[in-house]
Amino acid sequence: MRLRVGGVLLLLLVVFLTFNYFRPVPAVAATASIPRASTISGTIPTLPWPAVGSAAVGTSGLGLIATSGNETPAPAASVAKVMTALIILEDKPLKKTEQGPTILITDADVQVYQSEKAEQQSVVEVRTGEQLTEYQALQGLLIPSGNNIAFTLANWDAGSVAAFVVKMNKRAKALGLSHTTFADPAGAVAQTVSTPSDLVALGIVAMRQEALAQIVATSDAKLPVAGTVYNVDYALGQSGIIGIKTGSGLNFGANFLFAASANIGGFTITMFGCVMGQPTLDRAFAAAKALIAAMQPQLRVARVLSKYVAVGSYEPPWGGHSDLLSTANVDLVEWPGMILRQTVRAPALAIEKPVPPGTSEGALHIVLGDYSLDVPLTTSDPLYPPGRFWRLTRI
Repeated sequence: MRLRVGGVLLLLLVVFLTFNYFRPVPAVAATASIPRASTISGTIPTLPWPAVGSAAVGTSGLGLIATSGNETPAPAASVAKVMTALIILEDKPLKKTEQGPTILITDADVQVYQSEKAEQQSVVEVRTGEQLTEYQALQGLLIPSGNNIAFTLANWDAGSVAAFVVKMNKRAKALGLSHTTFADPAGAVAQTVSTPSDLVALGIVAMRQEALAQIVATSDAKLPVAGTVYNVDYALGQSGIIGIKTGSGLNFGANFLFAASANIGGFTITMFGCVMGQPTLDRAFAAAKALIAAMQPQLRVARVLSKYVAVGSYEPPWGGHSDLLSTANVDLVEWPGMILRQTVRAPALAIEKPVPPGTSEGALHIVLGDYSLDVPLTTSDPLYPPGRFWRLTRI
């Protein structure tokens, strides 16, 4: 009897060991060894917000970093032309040195010019039969701020002003400009509204267009009929300002969406900002310069990740260890108080054959403000499949 029971137990043990040996080896998950979130050191800066109106600031890479906190949608005025120019360049791209296709000025264009001139709006002289290149039309739109050129470009691009305005609002929604509404392509009506935060976000995207950035950094331009036209942004070149657009004339105060270049730790950084509802353009320019002067000392470029640093590891339950190493140095613009987020995105490994050192396995996802980057990771040491004893005896 005992022999029979012993035989049954032995058979069960053999069955269990056989099953245990042949069941799938579990995948080994990666474990992170860095904090998922950390705060950029330093005291959150107090900025010299204008006494009236509202404002917001940001930088290339980081995006929006601070606001005056009292933003409500207000007439954008001619700053709206930045969206008009952006859509034109996205629909009909221009490289930095290109003039682009030709736009023929029609009787309708001249009628709009004459009507808006009579209303003392900001206009650029045109004549029937005049030919403007796309680049010249954008110069007329952005440098002297021609409302009539916005009309011409809208019709040229979309077939009608109404259709173009639909495109403007669709693009605003895609950019997340939740407090912005466009009612016209020139910003000539009070129903075209936005906030400094939204306009900073728009400016950051628009300045990625080389042709636009080149135009708004120009003090004047020569057009076929209008002759030499001058930039309404007469703060250009001061305090590092390289553009981008003023807006005023609707009895709601002056606006200035600006970009300024600065050298931070050997890197060229573009600071962005927008002030709205200022008493005059001079006051808007002064507010912009004060914000630039306060922002620049607070910005720094720091190394947030060094090459070959372990950010995680694989630890098989049967033994062995391999770190996950970064493959690049990462230097980022920092603003005190912002949150740096890091996530190890490495696959779980089903180790059925040896994994050699230097094998690419996933990435470290880094986010700071609007900036995001995936840094590839590699293994530091070999990883081996489990041996027979572990496979037989695992629980």
